[in-house]
Amino acid sequence: MPDRPHIVVYTTLFPNAAQPGAGVFIRERMFRVAKELPLRVIAPVPWFPFQGLIRLFRPHFRPVPPYREIQDGIEVLHPRFFSVPGVFKSLDGFFLALSTFALMRRLQRERHCDIIDSHFAYPEGYAANLLGRWLGLPFTVTLRGTESRLAKKEVFRKRMALALQAAARVFAVSASLRQVALELGVPEARTQVAGNGVDTLKFHAIDKADARARLGLPPDVPVLVSVGGLVERKGFHRVIDCLPALLERFPSLHYLIVGGPGPEGDMGTQLRAQVSALGLDGKVIFTGAMKSEALKEPLSAADVFVLATRNEGWANVFLEAMACGLPVVTTDVGGNAEVVCNPELGTIAPFGSQAALEQALTAALERKWDKNKIIAHAGENTWDSRVAKLVEAFQDIARHNIAGRPIMSPNSQHKESETCL
Repeated sequence: MPDRPHIVVYTTLFPNAAQPGAGVFIRERMFRVAKELPLRVIAPVPWFPFQGLIRLFRPHFRPVPPYREIQDGIEVLHPRFFSVPGVFKSLDGFFLALSTFALMRRLQRERHCDIIDSHFAYPEGYAANLLGRWLGLPFTVTLRGTESRLAKKEVFRKRMALALQAAARVFAVSASLRQVALELGVPEARTQVAGNGVDTLKFHAIDKADARARLGLPPDVPVLVSVGGLVERKGFHRVIDCLPALLERFPSLHYLIVGGPGPEGDMGTQLRAQVSALGLDGKVIFTGAMKSEALKEPLSAADVFVLATRNEGWANVFLEAMACGLPVVTTDVGGNAEVVCNPELGTIAPFGSQAALEQALTAALERKWDKNKIIAHAGENTWDSRVAKLVEAFQDIARHNIAGRPIMSPNSQHKESETCL
């Protein structure tokens, strides 16, 4: 295997023409690796014969990207894999591997695939394990946040354990996720924390008055901002529930919600109904989804960033907000406390307590923050050091081929039971 191995990024969550905001954090990370190592992306999309009928009622359900895209000079392919909506999720990993086997074998024969770099333990990591066995290829798995939830369900826990124990390297974007890998039986020596970073050329503070003028905000009012897909997990509704009490103390408070439909769904209609029911029209502003290059505008216009998320691995958006000088208020879940690792950067509130969230937001809005320290922390967490460690890890795998295994056919009998930075 060459010292500059060809990497195939393998994930079902990746930006595409139909969903430009999906999995941006994976592209930001791996396209930087591509500056050092040759790289392609296989980003399969779920398919079901009758999903077109579902779109009659849910227009944003499983949008279909083109099969082939070129992004920043890198080939991104979107093959289909069979996946029944909402049910039989325990089979997704097998169908994902089966549907991409021929493509991966072709890439291997053309010497364009030396290492499979999968993102998320299930279904991608499990599928990468099968492909690795069938093709005799080493594979890696990056844990990104869904694993702590899936590990609580026995059917997924078994599949995740099989994949992670066989991986040449398990990357975790936070120490808490690395602990999940250790609990699933992965040797400590094959685990590595590799947190996400921030692009400070893209995310930096601009003049607050100018940013507010562009967004139609008054120049002298307190402003909260959240950024993310409009899905339940991100917790926009939890912040909205706090606003009536906050407005008693800060009558001119405004709340910016930046985001649109995501792979997990779309709560836009429910959130707007919630705002109206609470009499908050004019106080809550929905900007819609924005390209990452434009996010510095709402971030620079605000005073405090808040994300009352239910689950998170390592939220890039926290560092992006910090790079624009914002303190962060978020919930004590996943790796959040590893990103907001200092009281000078923000506040961690217990999840599920509206009173605690209200108190944290009140204190954040009243406090005089040292924005220079916040920006400096973001500057210490750029992508450069992260990417260097990833490249070194891939080269080490290439030299030692830790996970090389005999080739097995996908037609072989399928036995589940065997199988602060």
